[in-house]
Amino acid sequence: MSDAALINELQTHGMRMVDPTVGMESRRGGAGPTDHKAVTIGGATVMVPVHTAPAFDSPYVVQAPDADGLAEVTKGGTPLGQVKFPMRPKFYDLKTKGGIPYQHIATLHSKDVLATTVLQECIRYASRKKTCQFCSIGQSLAAKRTIAHKTPEQLAEVAKAAVELDGVKHMVMTTGTPAGKDRGAKVMVESARAIKAAVDIPIQGQCEPPEDNIWHRRMFEAGIDSLGMHLEAVTPEVRARVMPGKAQISLEAYFDSFKAAVKVFGRGQVSTYILAGLGDTPEEILATSQELCKIGVYPFVVPFVPVSGTPMESHPAPTSEFMSAILAPLSRMILRAGMSAESAKAGCAKCGACSALSVYEKLGVS
Repeated sequence: MSDAALINELQTHGMRMVDPTVGMESRRGGAGPTDHKAVTIGGATVMVPVHTAPAFDSPYVVQAPDADGLAEVTKGGTPLGQVKFPMRPKFYDLKTKGGIPYQHIATLHSKDVLATTVLQECIRYASRKKTCQFCSIGQSLAAKRTIAHKTPEQLAEVAKAAVELDGVKHMVMTTGTPAGKDRGAKVMVESARAIKAAVDIPIQGQCEPPEDNIWHRRMFEAGIDSLGMHLEAVTPEVRARVMPGKAQISLEAYFDSFKAAVKVFGRGQVSTYILAGLGDTPEEILATSQELCKIGVYPFVVPFVPVSGTPMESHPAPTSEFMSAILAPLSRMILRAGMSAESAKAGCAKCGACSALSVYEKLGVS
């Protein structure tokens, strides 16, 4: 089985661990790739579900690793390939002067990406009528695995340690959406300034499109190298059903903000996260991705993962065939537009761990 095919299979079905304690601890709840473990397959480190309903019944089993940390992946007892687990980062053993574990401020994604949710609360999350049905941003806060607001000083301290101790290459800052017309851009500005003053690390900021496009320039000047504004779903019908609050920001408003952001950050340095499997068809996702590529926005398409404790915990994950039907043509589309995961300065597109998209891109240029 090829690396791309194995990644697709594991990310859509999840994996069962013979020894769940092996490797870097998994993430549960919170924003970003949650209920996952990071594993390296071939040359790519990816996030694979281990705590989701599909993973509990997955036909893919990861055996105990050997002395070199390599573990066999089997299906029905037949070996399919090997995975390797990244080491636990050294910065996880540290605390701030106030006694807050660094891991509660930022976590390691993939093998060399530092990630944080600056505001672990969102104006939409508490409302059943407005919340995104797939979101678990409040779970890690409720479980006391994080803090509600990471200050610029805390983020700078942890980022410096992660770079110096663990060789972290870039950083992703996302946020729950606060009240206010900036929609999270202000905390991106404040945080980036402090981090860049402490350590030289490329940063991606993520927020909803601010009402005033001046915030794009402010984020860039503060040290944000690339920007993520996430659509999640691409058709009005699916958006209204799955994320009724966020859907009030129209697709037209997103595209206006995308165009303004590309003028500031450059082609390929603005991206959007699209969750395949929410209800949009491959054709609809590819059509929207084509429009994004035209204006210089990188469409990062990932398989939807049903997270325990959310309204969509029983929603089926997409099949590997569904993902292949999107990622193969999408990778060629992105390369033709002069963009790539490799050329992104920071963020989800550059990391690529939540999707096999970057692996398909490499196949396209090999």
